[in-house]
Amino acid sequence: MIIDRSEDQKTIDAPEQYFTGRVTITGQFRREAPSRISGGIVHFEPGARSAWHTHPLGQTLIVTEGVGWTQVEGGPKLEFRAGDIMWCPHDQKHWHGATPHEGMTHIAIQEMLDGKNVTWMEKVTDEEYLAGEAD
Repeated sequence: MIIDRSEDQKTIDAPEQYFTGRVTITGQFRREAPSRISGGIVHFEPGARSAWHTHPLGQTLIVTEGVGWTQVEGGPKLEFRAGDIMWCPHDQKHWHGATPHEGMTHIAIQEMLDGKNVTWMEKVTDEEYLAGEAD
């Protein structure tokens, strides 16, 4: 067994080209083959969000704090809360992040295909982010 102690885990700023607003990632991990699992704990300050992206084998998000929004391209904006578990199906263009007034933290777990777990696309505009009410 291997235990990554919380006090030894690094927190980094998420790359600006893939996120809008303040986002940090703690405890990033990637397991060796034959496992394809990778993940981390991602914290979004109010108003922060990811860019549009896809995952080749999907992604599970376990929401641990706060309230967030997510949207699949062409679909409604959905709200999720602490305690919710979200499945992002493979190859579906989507984004997720905090609401404008409350931060959100989730544990992200995804599998890699040919060494890749995400394909990043354009940033979500303010208009897209704020459009319509979340269901």
